[in-house]
Amino acid sequence: MARKKEYIEEEVIEKAMVLFWRNGYEATSVRMLEKAMGINQFSIYSSFGSKQGLFLKSIHCYEGYLQGMIEKLRNSTNGVEGIKTFFYDSINTPSDCSTPKGCLVTNTLNEFANSEDKLIKEQVILFTTAIKELFIEKLREGGEEDEELLIKQSNYLLIAKQGLSVAAKVASEKELSDYIEMTFRDF
Repeated sequence: MARKKEYIEEEVIEKAMVLFWRNGYEATSVRMLEKAMGINQFSIYSSFGSKQGLFLKSIHCYEGYLQGMIEKLRNSTNGVEGIKTFFYDSINTPSDCSTPKGCLVTNTLNEFANSEDKLIKEQVILFTTAIKELFIEKLREGGEEDEELLIKQSNYLLIAKQGLSVAAKVASEKELSDYIEMTFRDF
């Protein structure tokens, strides 16, 4: 007879997500995961198959964590201003500081830039492509019709958003606000 799980899977995945977000994939050991998640190595491997499997679940959890911001952008009706609000929302960290600054997806892009791990790269590319498509949709709502320009602008905004995520770890609120204002100055 199989043992019953003595933990709530969503809760332990969220704890793993925060640890990966804070430390990165490679710097996060299984021992660290055991401690943060409150479960043993056997349970980690039994439930998620591997550290990579747990990391992929953590990225999916992160997407859920951002869902409110993404829905707010998707439902905005003011084109570029909606994207600008998305940028501001992404740097507004909760007052309890329970989550790290920056972005797990951007951190993962940086960490896996030269990696052979296709599963993790694929997951991150799917996420960033969805954001870029949303940017295109909002730019189009703002009146832009030139498809080539829409793609260039969305690429620019995606890279600017990634830069903002990195800067959010060390820059002041004023510096981050100035960066956002300058990014949208010519839109």
